[in-house]
Amino acid sequence: MIALGAPDAAPAAIGLMAVALTGRIATVGVGLVFVSAAAGKLRHRVLLPGVIANYRLLPPALVAPVASALPVAELVLGAWLLSGLMAPPAAALAALLLGIFAWAMAVNLRRGRGHIDCGCGHAALRQPLSWPLVMRNVVLAALLLPALAIAPLPGQAWLLGAAGGIVLFLLVQLFNAIVALAGSPLAPARKG
Repeated sequence: MIALGAPDAAPAAIGLMAVALTGRIATVGVGLVFVSAAAGKLRHRVLLPGVIANYRLLPPALVAPVASALPVAELVLGAWLLSGLMAPPAAALAALLLGIFAWAMAVNLRRGRGHIDCGCGHAALRQPLSWPLVMRNVVLAALLLPALAIAPLPGQAWLLGAAGGIVLFLLVQLFNAIVALAGSPLAPARKG
């Protein structure tokens, strides 16, 4: 613990504030990602069981229940992250879910099944698996780590964290669009 007035108190407090701010940015950004993904999955819920079945990781009897539960879980988890209430357990569950998604994608990429849809919840669920999508999920999970242990931010800093989270969400959407375009049949062929 750092005593007030100690020479190292200000840098330590700034460091803790930076970590807390990073945690808030991540919880808002990932919360918006989950809410957006859930909305897309709910909008295209007829397609979701097929997308989940294409991963070939679940027994057929579990595909329909998972397809029903996943968008609801993402919506609830996203709202929980956005609320800022009890951030550590929400961040832990979100990081776990992102890790499961990354693992499922990586398994299928290693199996040579990069052509299947990721089921990420946008563009009518049409985005082929790719290593950049795996890394996106790993990075988002890692960004949530500061939210596991840091106390909530006060007033204006909380608003700054929320604004940063919105920027993070927009950057994730831009990343998703770039990755989708790179894998599109309309993308220019690479020479090499």
